[in-house]
Amino acid sequence: MSTRGVGEQPRRGRPRSEKAQKAILAAAIELLLEQGLHAMSMDDVAERAGVSKATIYRWWPSKEMLAVDALATEWAPPLPTAERDTGTLRGDLVARFRPWLRQLNQKPFGRVIAGLVAEAQTDPEFAQLYREHFVQPRRDATRPLLLRAIDRGEIAADTDLEVTLDLLYGPIYHRLLHGHAPLNDRFAQQVIDTVIAAISSGGLDHRRKRTPTDQRPGALP
Repeated sequence: MSTRGVGEQPRRGRPRSEKAQKAILAAAIELLLEQGLHAMSMDDVAERAGVSKATIYRWWPSKEMLAVDALATEWAPPLPTAERDTGTLRGDLVARFRPWLRQLNQKPFGRVIAGLVAEAQTDPEFAQLYREHFVQPRRDATRPLLLRAIDRGEIAADTDLEVTLDLLYGPIYHRLLHGHAPLNDRFAQQVIDTVIAAISSGGLDHRRKRTPTDQRPGALP
């Protein structure tokens, strides 16, 4: 597999056509939702996008890489400047997660995520790119909301932000993948309220208990 990053501009050759790129990404997400990653082929994408396979391979070395880019585009997190400060962590998180959950309910995204996760389990190189180009950007977009809550004094400065992000996203992906219960506004608010209660100054102990083998740089005694 090529080591070029997802959606990375090629260094040589003709300039990337924005129109062709959009057509390919749109065709890819449609086919992923209809068929899933395993059944989708580059031939199908080329036919639906109205481009040649050579055009697709010039920018994406595999259908898996194309799938990551297509879903990342579909789920593009809002720019920080596009988000308003609601004044509370709860308000900020509800404003962030509610539109996403509504989007998840409109189309069968669970099959797309399942295919990508399965591929990541068997291809270490793909797994790294999947995390860098899909998982991490969503976490990076939400982390500033937690930092803002720390500045307000809503949560403690030593709150473990990475665990908090896991607690926020984990339940949503769990229901998305297993489909055992609905993904709706009520559920989103329940998750948010539960997490805030756990990490807030008046809630559960937010600090991770250290063990004798804890060697984190800069860890407090």
